[in-house]
Amino acid sequence: MNRYLPLGAVLGAALLAPLAVAPASASTTPLSPARSAPTSTTAAAKPAPIKGVAVYARFNRGYVVTRFEPGKGPIRLGVTPETGQFSASPDGRKIAWITGLGKVQVSAAGKVTTLAKGAGANAPCLTPVWSPDSAKVAFLPSSESDASPVAIAGAAGGGTRKAGTTMGVCHLAWSADGRYLAGYAGTTDGVYRLDLRARTSVRVKGVKLANHVQSLSPHGERVVVATLSPKDPGGDGGWPVWFRPTIVDTTTGAKVPIAVRGRLIGALYLPDGRLVVRVAGSGHNTLVVLDASGRQLQRLAEPAQARTQALLQIVR
Repeated sequence: MNRYLPLGAVLGAALLAPLAVAPASASTTPLSPARSAPTSTTAAAKPAPIKGVAVYARFNRGYVVTRFEPGKGPIRLGVTPETGQFSASPDGRKIAWITGLGKVQVSAAGKVTTLAKGAGANAPCLTPVWSPDSAKVAFLPSSESDASPVAIAGAAGGGTRKAGTTMGVCHLAWSADGRYLAGYAGTTDGVYRLDLRARTSVRVKGVKLANHVQSLSPHGERVVVATLSPKDPGGDGGWPVWFRPTIVDTTTGAKVPIAVRGRLIGALYLPDGRLVVRVAGSGHNTLVVLDASGRQLQRLAEPAQARTQALLQIVR
């Protein structure tokens, strides 16, 4: 039987699990940055290649969140509490977290600001999430119910508003168009998508059990999730260093194939709809960029320092 996590229980701080990396296959040999596969589209229609600016996290008496940018040294964005409830902004410059006392705090340019109080605390899966424009933070107020209210606060202050109620409270992801939030249930029993416009939450078809939601496609039509079998442990709710990604159509429940060879350890959508797939390697991991049809556009070597860290955001 799957080991479920009771949502109302107080969970211990989760450690980011070490990554056991298999040797890279022939398709994941270290490559120079921004080498793109040929496509039939015109140069004017091609999106700009990503440059490898990304945000990662590792555990060290709290979660150390670092921005990596090619040609520059790592930039530490801050260290979050050991609650494990944290996220990085899409612009790669700010982090948000929940303290053990339920405060919603943001660190930007070295300054820490408290946005709200009364958040669900000491439950690692109840992570806040940044809006696509990095201007707002959604979080879960403390609740005794499996279906929890969602609140949204301005990152620069200005108050908090209610945004609906959902069963999908864990590891929230926000679609690039700003309309949808998705998360998995605290019991690991499925993934739910909250429509912020209609304020309704619907269970995603095709996902029976899950313990991580990484990303939504720009209009919320697909979700990147870590699915479980009935025999898999549910885990402690901590943000994973790596996971085997599954992409699910949120309306039909159909699984979307990922046409990338190697050991896949993550995936996330860019705001323009491209999918970035993380592939394990022995010296470093590789980011493989796919267009909406699944065609490979680019391969990019991650920093070796980030090989055993959790990928939070790809900035550009």
